[in-house]
Amino acid sequence: MAAHASEHTTAGTEDCLSSFCPRFHTAVEIIGRRWSGAILRAMLAGATRYTDIVAAVPKLSDRLLSERLKEFEAVGIVDRVVIPDTPVRVEYRLTQKGAELEPAFRELADWAEKWIELPPLPEGVGCQESFLEPGEGR
Repeated sequence: MAAHASEHTTAGTEDCLSSFCPRFHTAVEIIGRRWSGAILRAMLAGATRYTDIVAAVPKLSDRLLSERLKEFEAVGIVDRVVIPDTPVRVEYRLTQKGAELEPAFRELADWAEKWIELPPLPEGVGCQESFLEPGEGR
């Protein structure tokens, strides 16, 4: 019997469901930082331009978005693409590494729908609008 019953081999790699896995820890630190999940979810949904991402994520500051995009670029999750139009445009595109987060995000979204309760929203207010202060809009 293996020393760790929760670990097993899948396609030649160890399944890191032991008490600690440095790769898992690093992954959670990358996508678990403040607003990272919301930014990546917006990008997985198709937002590529800075303004599109800001519009998709209520209460996200420009400074924080800029910081997170730089971090994602540094770890290879996002590519910054300069499009030499007039005026010059900048888009942020998920790399293959970033796009492969989609199944994990879908699973987490399913889990959240099942287990995370939100306070009741006023009639006619959607989930996204619930994050805005009264009178605030995007």
